[in-house]
Amino acid sequence: SKLTSLGQLEMTWRSRVHFHPLLVRVLHKSRLRYYGKPEKKLDMPYQAYFEVADGSGMMSMVLWNSLCPEWYNSMKVGTVLLLEQYAIKTSYPFKTQPTPGDSQMKRFATIEISLNVRDPPTKISIIPEEMVKPEWGLPEVKYRFITRSELDDLPNNHSCDVIGLVTFVGRAERARKREHGEDFWLYRWAHAIDGTSDQPFILELFATSQPDVFEHIHPMTYLVCTQMRVVRDLTENPSRTIYLTTSNESQIFITGWHKGQPYTKDTKVKNFIQWTKTQSEADQMRKTVIGGYYPFPRPPNNFLKY
Repeated sequence: SKLTSLGQLEMTWRSRVHFHPLLVRVLHKSRLRYYGKPEKKLDMPYQAYFEVADGSGMMSMVLWNSLCPEWYNSMKVGTVLLLEQYAIKTSYPFKTQPTPGDSQMKRFATIEISLNVRDPPTKISIIPEEMVKPEWGLPEVKYRFITRSELDDLPNNHSCDVIGLVTFVGRAERARKREHGEDFWLYRWAHAIDGTSDQPFILELFATSQPDVFEHIHPMTYLVCTQMRVVRDLTENPSRTIYLTTSNESQIFITGWHKGQPYTKDTKVKNFIQWTKTQSEADQMRKTVIGGYYPFPRPPNNFLKY
């Protein structure tokens, strides 16, 4: 069928009601958002953002309501989609923006693709990877992996991806989203090493929309975390309190989930796998810890400072 591109959509969307089909690859995926309110009678008040791209650039795509439980888990980073009968809307200005792996990629920020059950009823097809043709010109998924030895030089809020061997995982803890609200964020701390430094990555992992992964992070698993943000306390000793926290677009993977993921081709991931082959499993097992209370960043030594 006659296809259109994201670049053409941005130029012609105001003058059209019906749009030609789109062929895009998913580059980023946000966590699932529930926006239900007691007074609003919506059956499935869910929403999820994706960043999708073709040869012309990258644009946001929003999955709405009952399409979320049907499609959210199937639309992985790297998935190729054929979209028909979608709507185009001006983009929501306050949404979070993932950092693209390819800094040269053009971003269409004024509009977004809206996928709904009606008005119009969107038709979504997933194209298996083996049927994707090079002439379609779809971009590959690119990452920004860093090693632990590179972390100390990175600025606050820098976006990066990491891979490491888990040596510590804390219990799940809760923090209030707002001071007097009843909603909580669920998170846990983890340490992961990659052989490039004596220090581990300190990771603050909030529960994303992957409960099956979040609940099964154990010592000795290979952990991949994407779209993490650097947090440094610039007031105290900056190198001592540097850690990474998840963002709205973070994805987490553990041993058993890596097969077929686009990052397996990344050089730093391959280097990490080579390093793990030189390690003694029994030695590493002796150094691992699980559970317990983990106060971080550590409180000052005396009450006056506190």
